[in-house]
Amino acid sequence: MYCLQWLLPVLLIPKPLNPALWFNHSMFMGFYLLSFLLERKPCTICALVFLAALFLICYSCWGNCFLYHCQDAALPDAAHDPTIVGT
Repeated sequence: MYCLQWLLPVLLIPKPLNPALWFNHSMFMGFYLLSFLLERKPCTICALVFLAALFLICYSCWGNCFLYHCQDAALPDAAHDPTIVGT
C-alpha cells in the first residue's frame, strides 16, 4: 500500500471557496491523477481503495468532491462575503 500515500492527499485537499476556481481545481486534480496513474502505475488494490473512497465521497455529497458540485449542497457562508473577493 505504499502507492496509496500519494493518492490519499488528493481526497484531503479542500475545494476553493470561490466557485470560479472549481473548474481549475478539478482540472488540476484530474491531471494529477492521470499523470500519477500513468507514471507510477499503482497496484490494483491501491487503485480500487482510492476509487472506492472517491466514489463514496462524491456519492454522499459531503462537499469535498473535486469532480462536481452537488446541487443540494449549499455554498459556504464565506463564498457570499463580498469582503473576501479581493483576497
